[in-house]
Amino acid sequence: MMARTLILVTCAGLALTACTNRNKDDQFAFNGIHFQSKSDEVSKDARDRFFVNVKGANQDLAAAREAGRYEGTRYCIAEYGTSRIEWVVGPENEATVPVDDVLRLEGICRPL
Repeated sequence: MMARTLILVTCAGLALTACTNRNKDDQFAFNGIHFQSKSDEVSKDARDRFFVNVKGANQDLAAAREAGRYEGTRYCIAEYGTSRIEWVVGPENEATVPVDDVLRLEGICRPL
């Protein structure tokens, strides 16, 4: 009974460790900063239109813009197999500023 409990606890610990390591491997640093960024479609009817939110953007706005560009590229490749993006509110637009420390970008995935 004791050995079974030990095995279960060990397996649970390894499973949690694997989840944690996977998330760290998926992150890239931009100017030495790891930003939390998330992309999603604007609506279910128009999945080619997407938005990206980059948290912690006030740390380094230029780096946050690049993190947003990267996340948008990942979204388009995953959804459409293309990295071509037409930005509606893009990372190169210097007028785009964070609101409540979150930078929000919006784009459209375009076929090659």
